[in-house]
Amino acid sequence: MEGLCDRVLSGGEMSRLYKDDQDDWMTVCLKYLLFVFNFLFWLGGAAVMAVGIWTLIDKSDYLSLLASSAFAVSAYILILAGGLVMITGFLGCCAVVREQRSCLSMYFSCLLLIFLIELVAGVLAYVYYQRLSEELKQHLNQTMTGNYAQPGRDSITQAVDRLQQDFLCCGSNNSSDWLHSVYVDSPEGEGRVVPDSCCKTPTHRCGQRDHPSNIYKVEGGCITKLEQYLADHLLIIGAVGIGVACLQICGMIFTCCLYRRIKLDPY
Repeated sequence: MEGLCDRVLSGGEMSRLYKDDQDDWMTVCLKYLLFVFNFLFWLGGAAVMAVGIWTLIDKSDYLSLLASSAFAVSAYILILAGGLVMITGFLGCCAVVREQRSCLSMYFSCLLLIFLIELVAGVLAYVYYQRLSEELKQHLNQTMTGNYAQPGRDSITQAVDRLQQDFLCCGSNNSSDWLHSVYVDSPEGEGRVVPDSCCKTPTHRCGQRDHPSNIYKVEGGCITKLEQYLADHLLIIGAVGIGVACLQICGMIFTCCLYRRIKLDPY
């Protein structure tokens, strides 16, 4: 009888040890998953920040042509979110190593905060995408013809010149838009009918002749080109944001699972 009880106890002990080993194995798996996630998350943060910085630096000239600041605000939010993502990725690694519920709670809160920030940026980008065409039609022609080569408007002048040379266009809708511009009607225009940046081969005072062999006559003008360009860029911002948001959702799920596992395990 005593031997039978020992065998029963031994079997119960083995069952408990097996369960503990299984729990430890699941905890280790969750830790490795979070490590992999944090590495991908850090790379995603770097990509988000890079897109935001690229928008502000490489495309800053075009931002001065826009009536609203929604496009620029979306870029700033991306830079902020990218920086927080990279910091949070490091915090996540520390939380996994230390196996403390307080660290995991802080990590989860950071993931949720970044997710909300990216959600705001996504909503701004979507709303601006819907209004983009109407805004350009209402404001771009006035901005170009009323501010080009005017005192204190150097940024707009450079933006217009770059826009017309980059997209091989002339005027907001067509080259005749410049006939009603402040620049062409002023003495500084020196008899030009379009700015020199409209010319296929820009030279001094080449804008005095508006023949198709000399200047760009694109159907739809610069509005069509700029609208398509900004729309494509907004899609890039949206795609990067959605990709990182999906990573965050996975990270929050792994964090909750590990939090519960650490809470149950007798560490």
